[in-house]
Amino acid sequence: MSISISPCSETIAQATMAQEIYEMARKRDAVILAHNYQIPEIQDIADYVGDSLGLSQQAAKTSAKVIVFCGVHFMAETAAILCPDKRVLIPDLDAGCSLAASIDIDQLRAWKAEHPGAIVVSYVNTTADIKAETDYCCTSGNALKIVQSIPEDKEILFLPDQFLGSWVKQLTGRKNMHIWMGECHVHAAIPPLRIEEKMKEFPKAELLIHPECGCLTPYLDRVARLNGSSPLKVRSTEGMIKQAQESQANEFVVATEIGILHRLKKENPEKTFYPIESEMSCRYMKMITIEKLHAALKEDKFHVTVPEETARKAKTAIDRMVSIF
Repeated sequence: MSISISPCSETIAQATMAQEIYEMARKRDAVILAHNYQIPEIQDIADYVGDSLGLSQQAAKTSAKVIVFCGVHFMAETAAILCPDKRVLIPDLDAGCSLAASIDIDQLRAWKAEHPGAIVVSYVNTTADIKAETDYCCTSGNALKIVQSIPEDKEILFLPDQFLGSWVKQLTGRKNMHIWMGECHVHAAIPPLRIEEKMKEFPKAELLIHPECGCLTPYLDRVARLNGSSPLKVRSTEGMIKQAQESQANEFVVATEIGILHRLKKENPEKTFYPIESEMSCRYMKMITIEKLHAALKEDKFHVTVPEETARKAKTAIDRMVSIF
């Protein structure tokens, strides 16, 4: 197997390190999973690159003994819950998530007490403790389907992302859906005016926008009304990859974390992609480097575990997430 190294990492030292990573992973029977927001060098060396749902599915079905998760902490926790017999490593323990940190277990329990009998739907961007108090876990790729699968007379508590929740509520028309006011520091930072500016700059482009984006809110009515005929396409990160491949458009404005641009360009070299904002970068996702990945395999660090009882409770919600896509 040959390893593809992106232009910015074409040094002898990094090429050698990449080769050592590949050899150590094979020797240890390890699979390397990387999120779409990871730096190019990590994406290029990973066995699988995808969104939260795809990575969870890959973790659940892998036969490898070790899973090295190049993403943020809640993703590694999810892998540990799905694969209790495997060793799950994350190259940097400090790779957290601002959205996951926007609600804690005491806040969720208090919210549930205010709405007894409500169905709790938690975005995958949550800690294992939160998932353990959840009925359904979801990703941006299947949140709509999961809410649609819940009987209409059931009250829903959706957390923690207010923008994803608002999008789902708008498209489903659910009147009994309550939304936690959390947000991702990256996706919430783009003002709605930026959409108008960028689309005027590139009038022939399709707009790929993640449902976590705060700039989507003023356009919810338009998205629901036009139902796919608009140049504005609301997609998960994996949905963006698919849309770019299948669309007749040759230009795209991309409204999500800039890490995905590497994969979009790599898989669609004949098309052009413009970030809606070049500073749209997650500092937590970018904590994982090729040096840290090398150290994780060489030194067997950092091991991510979830207490057995928490994992048992959380797995029910995660299994539902993995089965609905």
